[in-house]
Amino acid sequence: MDYMDSGMRYTPKPDKDWDTSVQFLPASDTKKLEKKKGPGRIGAVVGVVVFAAVLSLMTGLLVWHFHYRKDVREKRMYTGSMRITNQVFEQAYENSNSTEFKALAKQVAEQLKTIYSKTPQLAKYYVGSTVEAFSEGVVAYYLSEFKVPVGQAAAVDSAMASMDKLVDKAQRTAHRPGNALVFEDVVSSGVSSVFISCFTIYFYDYTQHTRANHIGTITSPGFPNTPYPPNTYIQWQLRADPGYVIKLDFDTFNLEEDCKNDFVKLYDSLVAIESRAMEEICGYYSPSDPLSFLSSRNVMLVTLVTSEKGNYPGIRAHVSQVQKGGAGMKCGGKIIGPQGAFMSPNFPNYYPPNTECEWKIEVPAGKWISVIFSKFLLFEPGQNGKDCTKDYVAVNSKKLCGEKVGQVAETVSSNVATIRFVSDRSFVDRGFNATFKAIDSLDPCPKMFQCKNQLCMDLKLKCDGWNDCGDMSDELNCKCNESDLQCKNGLCKPMFWQCDGVNDCGDNTDELNCGCKADQFLCLNSACVLKKKRCDGRDDCGDGSDELDCGRTTSTPCNDVTYKCKNQMCINKQNPECDGTTDCADGSDEENCDCGQRLLRFKGSRIVGGQEAEQGEFPWQVSLHVKAYGHVCGASVISRRWLVTAAHCVQDDGKIKFSQPRTWEAHLGVHTQRMPGKAVVKLGLKQVIPHPYYNAYTYDNDIALMELASDVAFSDYIQPICLPAAQHVFPSGTTVSITGWGATREGGSAASVLQKAQVRIINGTVCNRLMSNQITSRMLCAGILSGGVDACQGDSGGPLSSLASPASEGGRSFLAGVVSWGDGCARRNKPGIYSTVTKFRGWIKEKTGV
Repeated sequence: MDYMDSGMRYTPKPDKDWDTSVQFLPASDTKKLEKKKGPGRIGAVVGVVVFAAVLSLMTGLLVWHFHYRKDVREKRMYTGSMRITNQVFEQAYENSNSTEFKALAKQVAEQLKTIYSKTPQLAKYYVGSTVEAFSEGVVAYYLSEFKVPVGQAAAVDSAMASMDKLVDKAQRTAHRPGNALVFEDVVSSGVSSVFISCFTIYFYDYTQHTRANHIGTITSPGFPNTPYPPNTYIQWQLRADPGYVIKLDFDTFNLEEDCKNDFVKLYDSLVAIESRAMEEICGYYSPSDPLSFLSSRNVMLVTLVTSEKGNYPGIRAHVSQVQKGGAGMKCGGKIIGPQGAFMSPNFPNYYPPNTECEWKIEVPAGKWISVIFSKFLLFEPGQNGKDCTKDYVAVNSKKLCGEKVGQVAETVSSNVATIRFVSDRSFVDRGFNATFKAIDSLDPCPKMFQCKNQLCMDLKLKCDGWNDCGDMSDELNCKCNESDLQCKNGLCKPMFWQCDGVNDCGDNTDELNCGCKADQFLCLNSACVLKKKRCDGRDDCGDGSDELDCGRTTSTPCNDVTYKCKNQMCINKQNPECDGTTDCADGSDEENCDCGQRLLRFKGSRIVGGQEAEQGEFPWQVSLHVKAYGHVCGASVISRRWLVTAAHCVQDDGKIKFSQPRTWEAHLGVHTQRMPGKAVVKLGLKQVIPHPYYNAYTYDNDIALMELASDVAFSDYIQPICLPAAQHVFPSGTTVSITGWGATREGGSAASVLQKAQVRIINGTVCNRLMSNQITSRMLCAGILSGGVDACQGDSGGPLSSLASPASEGGRSFLAGVVSWGDGCARRNKPGIYSTVTKFRGWIKEKTGV
């Protein structure tokens, strides 16, 4: 509210100045108006003082409002570019210290001043302009500053947003000098407050011009020896030769995870014009998932903004130039045939901005066209995925944009189709990969099931309990077999999923009537007790499990499910070790907890159906090599001296003495086989200790220990995994990770890059049924029962890792199991079998002290 709208509007003057027309209401009781003796004079004095104070306060506020407040101004900065059509580019324009640069820059600044002076919203607040750079064209990149009163910022922003119109209006003026510059392609945008503040702290400015057959490098200050500095703005102005574009490849990218703190921002420009921003990036990216960008012209700006918070290693990128329209940028054309493929430019890396591609597809006459996008990543801020006004793919007239999960199918009711890809001038993504094929209009999926989303699926996948189509259409209107469970929602699920602790139906049908009634609690020993008896201070289950995790940590009698502290006292909290809370009176539950954490940050025998892990993502993973043969088994680091692996890996086979330590060489910190790097440490073994009761026929007690010949130094890429207590519980349905370099399919070849996959722990009773009663109490089952994801030959001995809580909360990974055996690899309803580490905790402690 304006201060003029508050307080008294009229101050009375002495009686002689009063307006005689003022009327007063008559008093209803004249006695109440009579003067009183005593304190009346004092009250009058107090009233005058109070009145004077109020008047002074109001006067001060009014003076502030009308004099000082109007002078409160904020700095507003705007960047922009414009092409000068009546100038020819000279090489000297690249050098801001050259006479030619200064002369042209001065002329541009003067004309900008003239344009602003003729615009009422800008003239009064204009401070000045500087030309930051010129590029071929001739394109001028400028920075303009204004001091804007509070409340006028929106008007100035609006005027600068129409800078192209202001320039056009100025150039149509009849009195323009004959030597005036002519501007086209005018762009302007406000500078972020983050950048404005950075200009007043620490500022680094670098320039680099690439050349043919040369790869340059840019790094954050201090890299790789020291972290990048805080509170800093760094920019690199990159140029290529005419007819070329900039190619930028990051081989190291390690910043804070929150882009509100530290970030890299790329621009298809030489100044930070927001409408030319290509991408904003933060966090950690593995070299196995590189960041690669292309500009649309021969310039690019790379900026790094850092806060005062924790510093990280930083960035390193390689800069080169690519012929415009050359390798990686070609797209479009005519494709004739019954099938084919096409993709966005630079796929699977980021496509360049300001790009258009058009494919003409033609299949045999009488056929229709089915287009399948296996990857579709066209996300851009400000686009909702429906209107597709920014980056998009058009199949004939239908536009697709955004980020699509799974495969996307489009059917064209003709034998010809036009596919058009468009990226605008801002923000890019990784693009798409697509295939097409000719289909019969009457039978588009011969001998297959057609999903509602037009994908074709194997008939065996219909009504199998899994959403293979992606839209659930293969699981609708199903008549369940006798061997299947009929969910209340109409879905069919395999009967052996019933009562496995996981809500597979989605409506919990498969977890109803599972041995305990609705008002009962299921104990760990499978007994049922009334829920009201849970946490009543008495052992109603018989194994104490009804008194675990009752919202308090108290001493309790020791049994098979309670955690025993070093002082031999037991507590009723489940899995208390290394959770960040001291529960034992002697603090022993939080001792030896320097384990199970990744030091690097990440934007999830062989692994089947997995994906490449990032370097350092599983720093406890070990590759066990037989000398002269290479990788044979996996293992896990549990201390500087000890590894855990599988007993079947160290059994002699007649030719090779696998039981002898001299046979082995442990490779720690490995990411890619046969590519030693600075992170990799190779050590011999001092001794090999298989479990004394290992059974080579049943794989029972399939666990072994290896002592390294010397202690290993921990690093970002080598860390121990936490060992669970004997009482640690890994419930059915828990998501766990498997990793290794084993075969990527049954009977296939081994992977060269460490693979990872997520599976879930499967109920032991269900697993025993699936595996023909071969499961012992020392075995743990995990997998995806639909198949397709599993460990395989070469993964044996590796870890089954369980993350206790989200990594973002500092959660630690525990060694839940050791890869042991399975019925083939990744077969349906055939989970992987692992040695249960909790069953061997005492033996491991006895042999290693860990």
